[in-house]
Amino acid sequence: MSIATAGQPRHADELRLLAERAGHDLEDAPALDVLRWAAGTFGPRLCVTASMADAVVAHLAARARPGIDVVFLDTGYHFPETIGTRDAVAAVMDVNVISLTPRQSVAEQDAEYGPELHDRDPDLCCALRKVRPLAEGLAGYDAWATGLRRDESPSRADTPVVSWDERRGKVKIAPIARWTEEDVDAYVAEHGVLTNPLLQDGYTSVGCAPCTRRTLAGEDARAGRWAGLAKTECGLHG
Repeated sequence: MSIATAGQPRHADELRLLAERAGHDLEDAPALDVLRWAAGTFGPRLCVTASMADAVVAHLAARARPGIDVVFLDTGYHFPETIGTRDAVAAVMDVNVISLTPRQSVAEQDAEYGPELHDRDPDLCCALRKVRPLAEGLAGYDAWATGLRRDESPSRADTPVVSWDERRGKVKIAPIARWTEEDVDAYVAEHGVLTNPLLQDGYTSVGCAPCTRRTLAGEDARAGRWAGLAKTECGLHG
């Protein structure tokens, strides 16, 4: 699917001011109100990114703007359950799912960098298969919404609800930043939101299969990502 570029893009200075003002005004606003503001402000130049661990933010965004673009990074390394969740979201929700793929297939990357780059240089693998595709995929948007939450890990504890993404020149929105896992579970139950089956199989954060394991009792939600390494983020959010 092609990425929407309807509407005139705003200048970066205007977007930065919008982000700063909204970051102050919407810090304590309900998630749906945050997304309604974003939909009203950016229209088709707003998208949602989704890892397909669950479809909570996509569901909220569809309530604010039916048919909204939901961007998924298809790295080539996902669990089958994750791809199945993506396909189910596309089939049953009022959203436009867009799958972004890296410039190279896994086989092409293996040929250039050697097999299992994710084990030898996970930062480079993430840069090639996540960070670069997202940067290219967001080119037609002024703002993007993500499912980051402060309770997921210490590295996310200060996540703002609305901020300026300097690296990409976009407004970044984290409408459920203040939610807890209990809030997510309650929303899923109330609205029958799709979730990845792996969440019922010991996984609390779902990424690429080679770099994700089940979480152990007492660990934070993202402890199963790049376990045993100092790495805690793929580079999309910092």
